[in-house]
Amino acid sequence: MKIKNLQFAIVLILFAFKLQAQKNEYPIALIADSLKENADAVVRLNQLDIIISSQRSMNVKTKRIITVFNENGLSAIDAFENYDKKTSVKNIEVKVIDALGNEIKKIKRKDFKDVSAISGSTLFSDSRYIYLDYTPTQYPFTVIYDSEVETSNTAFIPSWLPVNDFLVGVEQSILNVTYPNNLGFKKKEFNFSGFNIQKTTDTNTQLSYKATSILAQKQEPYCATSVIFPRLMMGLENFNLEGEDGTAKSWKEFGKWYYDQLLTGTTELSPETATKIKALVGNETDAIKKAKLIYDYVQKKSRYVSIQVGIGGWKPMLANDVDRLGYGDCKALTNYTRALLDIVGVPSYNTILYGDTYKKDIESDFVSTQGNHMILAIPNENDYVWLECTSQDNPFGYQGKFTDDRAVLVIKPTGGEIVQTKIYGDKGNLQNSKGTYSIDEQGNLSGSITIASEGSQYSNKARLENSQPNEKETHYKEYWSNINNLKLAKINFSNNKEKIAFVENVAVNAVNYATISGAKMIFPLNAYNQFISSVKRIRNRKNPFEIQRGYVDVDEVEVMLPLGFAVEFLPSNFELNSKFGDYKAEIIKKDATHLVYKRTLYIHKGFYPNTEYDQYRLFMEQVSRNDNAKIILTKI
Repeated sequence: MKIKNLQFAIVLILFAFKLQAQKNEYPIALIADSLKENADAVVRLNQLDIIISSQRSMNVKTKRIITVFNENGLSAIDAFENYDKKTSVKNIEVKVIDALGNEIKKIKRKDFKDVSAISGSTLFSDSRYIYLDYTPTQYPFTVIYDSEVETSNTAFIPSWLPVNDFLVGVEQSILNVTYPNNLGFKKKEFNFSGFNIQKTTDTNTQLSYKATSILAQKQEPYCATSVIFPRLMMGLENFNLEGEDGTAKSWKEFGKWYYDQLLTGTTELSPETATKIKALVGNETDAIKKAKLIYDYVQKKSRYVSIQVGIGGWKPMLANDVDRLGYGDCKALTNYTRALLDIVGVPSYNTILYGDTYKKDIESDFVSTQGNHMILAIPNENDYVWLECTSQDNPFGYQGKFTDDRAVLVIKPTGGEIVQTKIYGDKGNLQNSKGTYSIDEQGNLSGSITIASEGSQYSNKARLENSQPNEKETHYKEYWSNINNLKLAKINFSNNKEKIAFVENVAVNAVNYATISGAKMIFPLNAYNQFISSVKRIRNRKNPFEIQRGYVDVDEVEVMLPLGFAVEFLPSNFELNSKFGDYKAEIIKKDATHLVYKRTLYIHKGFYPNTEYDQYRLFMEQVSRNDNAKIILTKI
């Protein structure tokens, strides 16, 4: 009898364990230690199921299960969807579970934040996004996210990103795509080598991939996710966009369709506006000079409202609406500027690209709907003048870091064309500084400097012109962080938009710049432009690195030494040359109290293998060390 009771008890215990195991989902204990290493979050499952049933119908289901270990891992949850007239969110929900797998909270659609894609505008009220706004009460925790989206816009097939951020491990990521065989489905793989990725199905109607056990990577300097992590682009040769059926077998064909179907009929303006613009241009006959007048007009009349391509649709709002309301997104303002140029006979073309300070090209060998930004191209002999129509401050034809040196798609009436935007050469990205400073007997500094910036360095500085006084002070205290007790006596700017040169005139004071020890005074000669941010040391760097933009800094500073002191030690002239750049520092002693410090730092842009990172780090370390070279004075 006792044996039977014991057997019954064991059965009950086993049954209880089974129930508990069924109840607890994705406990933290089941994550492999290797995936937890360096991880702020681990993706337990990221499954993307895409069903393209026709040229005008696509269904996308997402199931994402993410364990978050700390606050830095919250961004890995990525629980949001965009929607508009063409795209509907059929389902969206979240379940939150604790470290043991016990359910903490269920979040239904009504509990998500549902907001306009842009605040303060009724024009885009149909463009919205819905997102999870959850503040955790404990770490770690796990989010189970499910969503389903239906759209008629088959031009945008979501990319598959098995992992898309640093410090995130992945247990498994799955892609399943089903599509008709008559739409010209295509794909392109990026960075698959070195990752455990299997193509499990590949027929004329189905595609499946599975990635497993992707370890969390630490972020390495001078390296972007786009050149490290695996990515799969997908597209259709026959698609639908904004209610229009389109084709993308070649860029020429795609551009012709885009112009005819989405741009035609959007540039009409009132007779009153046409009269005003013709009067503005007057008797001017030069196309570029006409364009300058109209660009200035647009900058003064309109303002930019941010709404990304793909959220707000690809068909620009009517030029008449922009003219009446005085605002628009990148597509709207670009198209409006084109409409104004049409009035005075200046041809121009809407241009699609990826806008970002980190340069990214349109993938020229993969014809598809790409890009997130739009600018305007004006033909000028054998080249183009590029206009950033969202800016109220940019000089005419200046691109800056957001749109420079990348492959873009120019949309012409005759079709699309891939071209390269303006490349600012290393030597053109110039910062030229000339200044003076004096050191008194107490070691206090008083001086002034003029800094002229051109090329991509112009965009680093031009923003200062419209900044608040406290923002200017913050900028200079960060820029001259090597100067303790810095006081700004005067700040004046000159922005030459014709030459595209920004000039700063700054007067400074600093008590105790020099260190006094007994009869000796010590201070760095290079007060105004020290390289003080060290390049991080990385053992066994894994990834190549890139210097996206080269530059040249040229400095010449006159230094007045205090009376009653003699030079005991003067740093030697120093020159350093490498594949990464060139550096030269020269000190000229004009008389007992008068020195001239000259410095040139020339950094070369380039893409370099991981094995050369230490050489680059040592090069910049030598620059930093020499920039801090000190003079020693002795009291007479």
